[in-house]
Amino acid sequence: MFNKYFEDYSIGETWQSKGRTITESDLVMFSAFSGDWYSLHSDAEYAKGTQFEQRIAHGMAILSITTGLVTFEPGIVVAFYGMDKVRFTNPTFIGDTIHLDAKVIDLKDRSQSQGLVTVLQEVKKQTGETVAVFDMKILMNKKRSE
Repeated sequence: MFNKYFEDYSIGETWQSKGRTITESDLVMFSAFSGDWYSLHSDAEYAKGTQFEQRIAHGMAILSITTGLVTFEPGIVVAFYGMDKVRFTNPTFIGDTIHLDAKVIDLKDRSQSQGLVTVLQEVKKQTGETVAVFDMKILMNKKRSE
């Protein structure tokens, strides 16, 4: 996905990532790593009594996992620049398989050698429901002129 130089992208360009199934281990490992043991993610009995009726994945875990669904080519990608307009629109449950639908929505020159690519990322699960949406910004190198 982020494997082309800045000037090789065009507004409106789209792609889809591979899928990945969310596991109970994902929730436990993310809780341990982040320190976020909120009951909705870690307590099956508590979660049964919520509107979701079961544990849901941490929103931040979903965002983190999606970075693993994206190709970042060394030497072309300078840095992850940030995210805007992050929203969690539906729950992600243990056993759901998520993927990214991506669309280039903005291209900005930053310098003679770099540009900023903004991509609308929709995280979808196997049902077609969108579970998260955000604008991802990646600082990219331009081709070197000889």
